[in-house]
Amino acid sequence: MKMVKLTEARKLQIINCLLQRKAVTRGSASTRYASFSKVLQVEEKLYPGIVSPLQELAKYMAPNVDTSCFYVFNPNKEDIKKAELLFIPSRQHIIDYFVSAVRMDHVPQLSQPEVCFLGRSNVGKSSLMKALFSLAPNVEVRISKTPGHTKKMNFFKVGKSFTMVDMPGYGYRAPKDFAEMVEPYLTQRENLKRTFLLVDGVIGIQPADHIAIEMLEEFGIPYVFVLTKIDRAPKAVLAKNVLLIHDFIKKNTRGCFPQAFPISSVFCSGIHVLRCFIAHVAGSFHLSS
Repeated sequence: MKMVKLTEARKLQIINCLLQRKAVTRGSASTRYASFSKVLQVEEKLYPGIVSPLQELAKYMAPNVDTSCFYVFNPNKEDIKKAELLFIPSRQHIIDYFVSAVRMDHVPQLSQPEVCFLGRSNVGKSSLMKALFSLAPNVEVRISKTPGHTKKMNFFKVGKSFTMVDMPGYGYRAPKDFAEMVEPYLTQRENLKRTFLLVDGVIGIQPADHIAIEMLEEFGIPYVFVLTKIDRAPKAVLAKNVLLIHDFIKKNTRGCFPQAFPISSVFCSGIHVLRCFIAHVAGSFHLSS
């Protein structure tokens, strides 16, 4: 068999082609299940893993493991459908980027409820925001491969219902004035209903996360854990981190919601229930049961 020697230019061309193909595949995967109506069409065995990764993980736990905290927030299909309507834009319900701020005196004065998203640099905050807004394609959420891309507090209005705030990342490459920017917002924002603290599902809680947790606990700010990038974690690793985080919540926190929310921004796993929880804590939606 005759071997063909590729030139460097041809090698680069093939690599670029493969990367582009991979990006298209990942992009189509992230939008395929963006709508709950599409999820309802999948095979029954795939449904739990997309809608409720936490409850799907319970299948891999030992019988003596207490998984009751996995079901604290447990919306039914009708609840998820109704909550999803809040994330679909219309002429009467405009969803869009509103404004950015670097200091508390730049923050807009809004009466509607707010939720904010906080986490380490490169934990996937902007990717999560993009997944949450995947039914509103005109909403521009910038995502960068460079850690620490978000340098401001970015406000996104969800109609007249509530506002979602993408906060700068802490830790590596955090803005120099991170504390001066974020702490006043968290402690002074009267309409802030919940802080979503993002933790990497592959590596679990890190030292920088503990500092954020201590701050939230010290000021009595209600918060909830969101485990990101679960598509990158083997089931055993993810199960271990989920149990460790729930044990940490039970033993070391007062203001944290007892249930964490594992998500994959790539495949929209867990996104539908998280949308439902956001609408619920913002007071825009109440569970039917």
